[in-house]
Amino acid sequence: MRFGAIKRAAVVVVAVAAPAAPTATAAPAYKCAGGTKDIDDASYDGRWPDNWKVTVRTCAARSGGTVYAYAEVNWDGPAFREVDDPTIFDGAQLRLQIKQSGEGTDPVVVERDFPGLEERLEDSTSNANYDGDYRTPTISHRAGRGAVGDSVLFLDWHGDGQGYRRHDYTTSPTV
Repeated sequence: MRFGAIKRAAVVVVAVAAPAAPTATAAPAYKCAGGTKDIDDASYDGRWPDNWKVTVRTCAARSGGTVYAYAEVNWDGPAFREVDDPTIFDGAQLRLQIKQSGEGTDPVVVERDFPGLEERLEDSTSNANYDGDYRTPTISHRAGRGAVGDSVLFLDWHGDGQGYRRHDYTTSPTV
């Protein structure tokens, strides 16, 4: 009987001495909004279809006083160019912003440009089909109540002489 009591006491000591399991921090819940634009290739005037259907979905989340945002870009481009044509654009980038939402113009609290989009847009399948997707890394910044994520697509078509053209997309819901 005495041996059983010692064994139970040892189990209790081990249970008390064992470290508590770490609690996982819940990931912030993202709220997203998106839109699709049919964008004309300004450098091509031929008879073949040349529009690019580009969808941008912007997501934002809050954890305490910090706001996080990222964007996903999907595109369906034409299939008439050569395979992996590096001369479609002179430049292409997505600008991701966190804005403090309020009355009037929403001031930008942080923004970051992602120029890696150009290389992805100019990459095709072996059939010269220019479809693809890109997800930005997440940006973050401390922001007061009522912040939003916002995305702007800048495209500079090769040879059109117009420079970057701006395409604004729908902001995320307020977080």
